[in-house]
This record gives sequence, structure tokens and C-alpha cells, in this order.
Amino acid sequence: MHISPTLYKQLRQVCEDHVQAQIHQFREYPFICIKSLDNLSFLKRMNRCWQDHCRQTIMIRSIFLFLDRTYVLQNSLLPSIWLKVFFICCRDTGLELFRIHIVSDSAVQKRTVDGILEQIELERNGETVDRSLLRSLLGMLSDLQVYKDSFEEQFLIETNRLYAAEGQRLMQERDVPEYLHHVARRLEEENDRIMSYLDQSTQKPLICCVEKQLLGEHMTAILQKGLSTLLDENRVTELALLYQLFSKVKGGLPTLLQFWRDYIKSFGGEIVCTPEKDKDMVQDLLDFKDKMDNVAQNCFARNEGFINAMKEAFETFINKRPNKPAELIAKYVDSKLRAGNKEATEEELERILDKIMIIFRFIHGKDVFEAFYKKDLAKRLLVGKSASVDAEKSMLSKLKHECGAAFTSKLEGMFKDMELSKDIMIQFKQYMQNQSEPSNIELTVNILTMGYWPSYTPMEVHLPPEMVKLQEVFKLFYLGKHSGRKLQWQPTLGHAVLKAEFKEGKKEVQVSLFQTLVLLMFNEGEEFSIEEIRTATGIEEGELRRTLQSLACGKARVLNKNPRGKDVEDGDRFNFNNDFKHKLFRIKINQIQMKETVEEQVSTTERVFQDRQYQIDAAVVRIMKMRKTLSHNLLVSELYNQLKFPVKPGDLKKRIESLIDRDYMERDKETPNQYHYVA
Repeated sequence: MHISPTLYKQLRQVCEDHVQAQIHQFREYPFICIKSLDNLSFLKRMNRCWQDHCRQTIMIRSIFLFLDRTYVLQNSLLPSIWLKVFFICCRDTGLELFRIHIVSDSAVQKRTVDGILEQIELERNGETVDRSLLRSLLGMLSDLQVYKDSFEEQFLIETNRLYAAEGQRLMQERDVPEYLHHVARRLEEENDRIMSYLDQSTQKPLICCVEKQLLGEHMTAILQKGLSTLLDENRVTELALLYQLFSKVKGGLPTLLQFWRDYIKSFGGEIVCTPEKDKDMVQDLLDFKDKMDNVAQNCFARNEGFINAMKEAFETFINKRPNKPAELIAKYVDSKLRAGNKEATEEELERILDKIMIIFRFIHGKDVFEAFYKKDLAKRLLVGKSASVDAEKSMLSKLKHECGAAFTSKLEGMFKDMELSKDIMIQFKQYMQNQSEPSNIELTVNILTMGYWPSYTPMEVHLPPEMVKLQEVFKLFYLGKHSGRKLQWQPTLGHAVLKAEFKEGKKEVQVSLFQTLVLLMFNEGEEFSIEEIRTATGIEEGELRRTLQSLACGKARVLNKNPRGKDVEDGDRFNFNNDFKHKLFRIKINQIQMKETVEEQVSTTERVFQDRQYQIDAAVVRIMKMRKTLSHNLLVSELYNQLKFPVKPGDLKKRIESLIDRDYMERDKETPNQYHYVA
């Protein structure tokens, strides 16, 4: 053991002399005209030197194993001779000597690092490089504990510079989908470099650098330039990629969410606020909602924030135009629930109604929807045009669940009336069988409770004596069971089945009551003018023209018009078309539907407005009765909490003034902004 110190010193000196001799080949290494080839050759020589040094150190340790395990281990301040590439200890002799004499030489270190950076840049530009060489050299820097200071710092500066320039250039040159795919490819490449030859410690700063320069610096520009196009064209792959990339960058998702919300408001606002598109508004809204749902589910990872932003945006834009969307949604439901709608099976119809309810939820003025829905439901029930009672009741159930029992009470009352009418008719038929003079006309009556149904303008027409007599019989029967009630007949809603004889044979025609009155005239005469028909039937002129048009100008022409033409004019004469032919035995002749006039729409909307005024008055009185004294601001606040429709402060003020005028409440004499309830 006494010769161990001497042996160790001599061995270390020999190793040091050998390593020092190696430095000259790198200091004096020539530069050739092609710099990249020159640097590559230099790197290869450095790598050979490093590999030789590792092998030689392992061999020396094997020879001097006893010395390493006894003397060196007992003297902890002495470096071990042993070297292993993956085992780093600053006191190890081989590593220490190589670091001090070769890599710590500033010129050699600079050329080594520059050469490595050059190779990485070549690879980033699409060229093939020797990855095993880079892995070995970077492993060397890591083992020698100079990787971070000598290489990584410079590498990140160069990476930052490269991607900053690339981001600026490509944002100008490429469209957004192409740019996003490029960013994803760059990130993949950098991750692959980390797996192949860079140290794992470089991963986080490297990826952050790429994301910052290619995404973080251009977030607003990317979204301004391309989000609308991606959403318009439903580019789900690129939208998913956009979300994935933005989720990596600080502030990326909040920025994307804001642009997504703004897009929905803008696009949806255009659907709702363009009167020319009213015809397709609801279908466009449903399609748009489906599309945005699909993006949120499949591209934005069902992110709750994005789903809530979408709901908020829909609610904002759909109420930009008061009343109209509610009216059109009611009409759309009518088109789906009306008989003859063969577009959908029951399951599909249920799905459509569910989707409609989602749009309906966003509407503030739900009472407008109720008014138009009630009007259309009445038509479906009274004319027997409802496609399915189950679908009707399903829709009613959905509305009740959404808005409460008060919202649907009148609609449910309409269904109850129809059910009760069936029972009454069974009793009436039994009653008629016991009459001494049974009628040859079969009468069916629907008894409608006035408060439940839309109001109809009464129209006096001249009914045939047989019909008048039958009406009186029914009136006697009904009032005998329900004394104190009043019956008001509505001829505008009546319809009949007539038996007719043509040359071709007997047919049955299903017609409205107005059409019935016109056709029955031709039992009494051959030909009539429009004036004669109006006098005999008492039908209002506009209604009569539409009725004659349906009988003489439609598909089933049971009357002839002279002169011929599509419209009914003054002076036209009509006669029975004995030559009428049709393949069916029972023919339905549709009444020419007068398109809902602006006046009718205004009338329905005005009724809603009137109802709202009553509701505001009732709410004010209810609040004041309970609170006795209240300031104006607190009263308005309470009203906003209780009222279920949008209302302006000015309208509330008018209703409060009206109630003061009618002595329901009074102003405080000293504080005009304070109100007192008047018992």
C-alpha cells in the first residue's frame, strides 16, 4: 500500500500529458472552403477523440482496479480512475482531465458547439444529419457537466431567433389551416430531437420557445385571419388542431373562447336580424346549433367554458330582434306537427322537437311563442290537421317542463275541450236517436271554452234551414245539460262532407263550411254570379273570392268559372262542373289559405303586449300589497325578478303611473321616489 500514492500520482500525470497532447489537433484544425463540411469533419474528429478517451480510461481502470478500490476509495478527495459515460462524478479523473484540457478550451468549445448547432439547423431545414454523432457529442457535454452553460443556452437563443423569423414569414405566406399543420409538425420534430439526441432537461424550455414564437406571438392574428373560415367550412380536423395547439400556450384558450363567442354572435345575429331570411330562420338556427355543438363536442374537447360561452352567445343574438324568433319557432313547430308532414318518423319528430326546445330556451319573450303556438294548435285541433296526438302531448309536456304549469294551462284546456266534446257528441247521438224526426245530416260540434282558445271574429252567414234547425236541436240538448252557459257558433271553423253526383258517378267532397254553402246553391240553380252568391250566403267578400277560387281554379274544379282565369273577378259567373273526374271517391278540396297578414301578426303581438301590461299591473299591486311602502328602484328590481318577459324601465314607469292614477298606490308627499300601497 505504501507505493499506492506514488503510483496514483504517476498514473494521473501520464494521463494528463496524454490528454494535453490531444488539444493541439483541435486548435490547429484547418478551415476549408465549405464551412459545413469543415465543421462536420471537426465534430467527427472530436467524437473519435472522446470515444478513444472513454475506452482508454476503462482499460486503465481495469488494469489498476485494485488501486482504484483500495487507495482511492480510502481517500475520498482523490478522483476515481473509473469512467462510465452514463455515470457522472466531477471527481473522476478521466472526465476531469478531458474537461480541463480539451472542452474548456474556449476556441475548441466554441467550434464544437457551433458545429452541433449548424447540424441541428441543417436538420430543421430538411436535410439529413448524423444523429448518432450529435447524440454522442451532446452526451459528452452532459457527462462533462458543461451541456447547460456551453450548449443549451446558445441553442435556445438560436431556436428563438429561427422560429421568430419563421412565424412572421409564414403568417404572411400561408393560410391558417396550412400554418397550424406546420406548427404541429415543428413541435413533433422538436420532440423527436429530444428523444433522439438532446438532453431531457432541454425539453421544457425548447417546446415553450417553439410554442411562444409560432403560436403565442400570433394568437390574435391566427384567429382573426382564419377562425371564421374554419367554422364556416366546418373544418373539424383543423379546429381540433387549433384547440389542441392553443391549449398549450398561456392565454390561448381564453383568447380562442372570446373569438368563438364573437363568431357565434355575429353569424347568429345575421340569421336572426335579416328579414329576407325569415322563411328559413328556424331551420338555419337549428343547423347552426348542431354545427356549433359538433365543434364543441369533437373539436373543443367538450370544454365546459366553450359550451357555456356558446349558450350565452345564442341567448344574446336570438334576443337582438324581439318577438320575431319566438313567432317563427311557433310556426316551425306547427309545420312539423301538422298532418301531411311526411318528412319525419315519430322518433325523428321527437328529436326535432327536442332540438326546438333548446332554441326555445334562449328566448326571453316566451309569451309571444305561446300566443302564436296557441293560434296554430287551435287550427290543428279543430280542422283535424294534427299529425299525431302523441307528438302534440309530447310537445306540451316539454313546454310544461320548461316553463311551468301556468304556461301550458290554456293549451292543456284546449285538449280537454276536445276530449269533452267527444263525450258530448256520443250523448248527442243517443239523444238524436230518440227524436221523433231524426235528421239526415250528421252533426259534430266542438265545444270550446272561450278563455282557453284564441279569439275569433264572429261572422254571420246564411245557413240552410236544415242546418239552422239542427243547430237549435243541439242548443236545446246542450243547455238542457249545462244551464246558464252561452253558445256562440263560429262558422269560420266549420267543415263538412257533401255527397255529389257527377257524370262519372257519385263522389264525396270534404270542404269548409263556406265551400259547403256555395256548393249547396247549385242544387237550386244552374249558374250564379259572384254577387248572387254573396247575397245568398252572406259570406264576406274577400273570404268568398278565396272560396270560389278554391272550387273553380284549384286542382279539384267542381265548379266552372266563366270567363276562365286564375283569379275571381267582378262579373264572373259560375256553374256546376258535371264533367268533373277524380280517381278518389272522397276528395278533399283545400280552402285557399289567406297568408297570415301583417295585420293578423300585429294583432297577435298586440294581444301579447296587452297581456304583459296586465301582468305588470298585477305584479306591482302584489308587491306593494305585501311591502306596503317601497322606493322606485327597489320596486323595479322586484318586478324584474318576478316578470318572465323582457321589459324596459320606461314601460314599468308608465304602468306605475297608471296605477297611481287609478288609486292603487300613491307617491310619498315628501319623497316622490317612494310609493305607498293604497288599501
